[in-house]
Amino acid sequence: MVFSNLVFLFVFLPIVLIVYFLLPSKFKNFFLLIVSLFFYAWGEPIYVLLMIASIILNYVFGLLVSRTNSSNSEKKAYIVLSILTNLAILGYYKYSTFLIENINALFGLDIANEPLPLPIGISFFTFQAMSYVIDVYRNDAKVQKNILDLALYIALFPQLVAGPIVRYTTIAEELKKRVHSVELFSDGVRQFIIGLGKKVIIANPLGGIADTIFSTGTSDLSVTTAWIGILAYTLQIYFDFSGYSDMAIGLGKMFGFKFLENFNYPYISRSVSEFWRRWHISLSSWFRDYIYIPLGGNRKGVWKTYRNILIVWTATGFWHGASWTFMAWGFYYGFIICIERVGLGKVIDKMWRPLQHLYVLILVMIGWVFFRADNFSYSIEFIQTMFGLNGTSLFDNTAISYINDNAYLLVLGIIVSIPIYPWIVKKMDQLTKGEKRSTFFSVLRYVGGPLLYFVLFLLVTMFLVNSTYNPFIYFRF
Repeated sequence: MVFSNLVFLFVFLPIVLIVYFLLPSKFKNFFLLIVSLFFYAWGEPIYVLLMIASIILNYVFGLLVSRTNSSNSEKKAYIVLSILTNLAILGYYKYSTFLIENINALFGLDIANEPLPLPIGISFFTFQAMSYVIDVYRNDAKVQKNILDLALYIALFPQLVAGPIVRYTTIAEELKKRVHSVELFSDGVRQFIIGLGKKVIIANPLGGIADTIFSTGTSDLSVTTAWIGILAYTLQIYFDFSGYSDMAIGLGKMFGFKFLENFNYPYISRSVSEFWRRWHISLSSWFRDYIYIPLGGNRKGVWKTYRNILIVWTATGFWHGASWTFMAWGFYYGFIICIERVGLGKVIDKMWRPLQHLYVLILVMIGWVFFRADNFSYSIEFIQTMFGLNGTSLFDNTAISYINDNAYLLVLGIIVSIPIYPWIVKKMDQLTKGEKRSTFFSVLRYVGGPLLYFVLFLLVTMFLVNSTYNPFIYFRF
């Protein structure tokens, strides 16, 4: 089950909310755990057993690494075993097919290689479980002795299948006791509706354009059509990822949990390093804290710093998918960040600001080609077409058709991807609070605001009723 689904919106979520708030406090966590497991089992009944197994294993490992009477060597053995076990589970389901394919190709073998269905969200809940045990080992978190509370942390349905990657320390206290309020709940509803609108009204239609163009042979694409395709995907992936994060954070607030923000308008960045401080923040910080810093970070000399960056970013790419294109995508960003650290960053800082943004956007869009394409050859050919190196025309009737039919959608995506909404909210705050408060703007905000969200939700419902195209990008992760 996914959030942008009519069954979820009009059946599952209303029932869960009603029952949750009618239950006494002592039963709320148990109820949320049951419905979270049901939510996951809706699409993959068999894999809910895998999640339960992961919960039990990490619960036991947490207890083992927290034992005060254990020696340091024992604790190290337990934490290593914990990491290897989690990675083995993730590796078996996500990377075994890729590994066998490459062994067969490299050694000319014919090992049987039936593709395994990928459990939805396995990368997210595995990383959450690993971070819990590591934090307990580091004494950054207290061990959770109530297995049901730990299970809720790992399986909590708002962030289960699509993130953000929530650290145990972020919600440890809220698992025990959390405050529910009308203000927090209404804020959650607003953020959920915004995320839902991003996903359904912007990301889905843009995804249709990107899918069509990326399924076309590069020899049949003009330069303009190729750029339309990558622009559509650049906007789609942002609104899909950030939309799901907004929905998850909003749902968390409805149930009293305060997850950290996961996207901060990355396309306004002025360097690639800044882009990754704004994009999928929970994932970037996870790799920083659990791989980059343990490798030595930037504390062991310049060359080891660059080595660590390249290792971390290649691993980040591989986390996203079992494909050489994902690894190339990760290495590509690691290389660029290294170059910025060497001195390019200082050069960029002195550039005219629009050129800084253009530099980031071009590099990011080139990177998204590797992320979106199915193989290296298509990626390279598509990039060649983008820059007119494939011998194709600059413009054609297909490009004109896309522009005529979808220019409004591309413009809408560009406008919403920059922080206009926060600016409007800030201005409304200034006009509705303090000595210079305006009665007109106060009425506009407190009456027009809820009406705007209601209309947005109606539009989403209309889109979902009238369209069968509702892709779930996270199937790849």
